[in-house]
This record gives sequence, C-alpha cells and structure tokens, in this order.
Amino acid sequence: MSNVLYMIMFRALVLISLVSVSAFSSASWWDKAKELVKDVPLEDVTAPANKNGSALSNTDITAAFKEALELGSKKVVNQLGAVDGFNKDAIVRIPMPQSLQTVSSALKSVGLGYMVDDFTLRLNRAAEQATPEAKALFVDTIQGMKFDDVRRIYNGPEDSATRFFEERMTPDLTKAMEPIISDSLSQVGAIAYYDKMISAYKNIPFVPDVKSDLTSHVSQGALNGVFHYLAEQEAAIRKDPVRQTTALLKKVFGQ
Repeated sequence: MSNVLYMIMFRALVLISLVSVSAFSSASWWDKAKELVKDVPLEDVTAPANKNGSALSNTDITAAFKEALELGSKKVVNQLGAVDGFNKDAIVRIPMPQSLQTVSSALKSVGLGYMVDDFTLRLNRAAEQATPEAKALFVDTIQGMKFDDVRRIYNGPEDSATRFFEERMTPDLTKAMEPIISDSLSQVGAIAYYDKMISAYKNIPFVPDVKSDLTSHVSQGALNGVFHYLAEQEAAIRKDPVRQTTALLKKVFGQ
C-alpha cells in the first residue's frame, strides 16, 4: 500500500476528539479510505512518510493519536465542568430523579415549583464540580492505548472511540466521581434542600412515600453527558478535517 494511501487512513485518526473543524470537499472520503485499508492485517502495517517526506514511525502515529484524544477529552471535561456546563445545556442537563417525579408534580400543583427548580439546579452544580475528576482518568486510559487499539477504533463504527472509553473507564470513573459528587451535593446545598423539599411534600395530604439515591443519579447523569459529547464530536469529525494545533500533529497529519 502506498504511503499516500496509508496517510489517508491515519489522517482520520486525529479527527476523533478535536472540536475545531473546517469544511471538507468530500463527505465520503472516510468511507473510501476505510475501504482501501479494511483488509490490511495489523502485522502488515509499516511506517509511512508524511507529505513532506519525513519518515513516520508507528510510535509517532500512536503518539499523535493519543495527543488528539487528550486535547478533545479535556475540552469536553472543561466544557461540562464549568459553571452551567450541565445546568444550561438542554441536552445533558440532569433532571429530577424518576423516583421524585411524584414530588415534583405535587409541589408544582400547590405553587411550590420553584423548589423543584432550585433542587434541580443543585444537582447539576454537583455534576459540574465533579466532572473535572474525569480528566486524569481519560489521560491514563489514552496513554495505555496501543497501536492496535488505534487501528481498531479507526475501522470500527462511528462511535468506536467513545465506546472504547466508555467500556474501559466507566467503572473507574464511577468509583472516582461518586465520593466527589456526594461531597458536592452537600456543598451546593442539594442534600439540605432535598430535606426541605421532601418536608414540604409530606405536608401535602395523601401523597405517597418516595426514596431516591441522589449520588448515583448525578454520577450517571454526569457520565452520560461526557460520553454524549465525545460521541457527538467523533461522529462529526469523521466527516470533517481539523486544524493541527501542535508540532507533533502537524508532523504526522499535516498537509
């Protein structure tokens, strides 16, 4: 396989996580490149040269891919970890737990809907405080990737990088984030407000009892938000090229 065709494949790898994209002349270039390389065994891959004629090793290619993934995942974490990163994003905003929908409806029916809104805000604030914890775990997972992982992600479905992260990271992310979310729920006043809201709810005649695991609910919502934006970026970036922002990315994927 020629160096030029080989580079068509690896130019796509850097696109999986970066968000700063520009228009591209052909939306089908990914599929054409994938068709060219789909039958090439992993052990037959040899190092290509970039368009400037500089020799590239598999180490260079894998390092550039990891760098791109780190930049992209950090940007997602920074976006969602900022104030209102969850709260003002209609797509990933964490709602009241399903087990508290009865509470929500009952309070709104007696003019106490503001309590539901205030409580929901605090749930999202807890997620925003805890999300930065994901940054170090993304870096660790990315640095542990091998060249074979890079190849398989490229040849996989349009969300294969996201699913790779989700499979590898969800248990550790949950374990790391839940204590932080539990503390955050107290710090932002969600626990105290929960008690206040439930107390007001119980003053309404004939309402049923309710229970809710707030920490698990917010943890799952936070992870759903992170992986949602990773998948969204991955799908979009497979169609469009990206501006190379570092010396290594320019060396491996530059024009």
